[in-house]
Amino acid sequence: MRHLVKKKKLRRDTSHRRALLRNLVTSFLEKERIRTTLVKAKAAKPLAEKMITLAKKDTLHAKRQTLRFIYKKPVVKKLFEELGPRFSERPGGYTRIVKIGPRAGDGAEMAILELIGSEFKKKEKKKGKVKAKPK
Repeated sequence: MRHLVKKKKLRRDTSHRRALLRNLVTSFLEKERIRTTLVKAKAAKPLAEKMITLAKKDTLHAKRQTLRFIYKKPVVKKLFEELGPRFSERPGGYTRIVKIGPRAGDGAEMAILELIGSEFKKKEKKKGKVKAKPK
């Protein structure tokens, strides 16, 4: 029985798993959308939501707690200046996991972890100069 066992081990030892999740959450907060396996997305989601909740508090203690987990200072700055105020009215549920099917190489179930409100927007094609045909 798995009494009081809440998280997935991801077939890694503690330090490797912690480093993996830190990097995953850092990349996610930096880009606001990442493509990863479903199990890793489910493991990273609560950690990312906790970081956003800390950013909503906007205190020195919250910044120090965030810097303990996220090493990139520009990501922490973005978290407290952009993401915290963006979700200030929302009581939770800042992220979404969208399943996208199996990976071609090994068949692992893939998913997209994204922030609510940053849905995929198709990039507009650049209109370049039309080259004139030589006569």
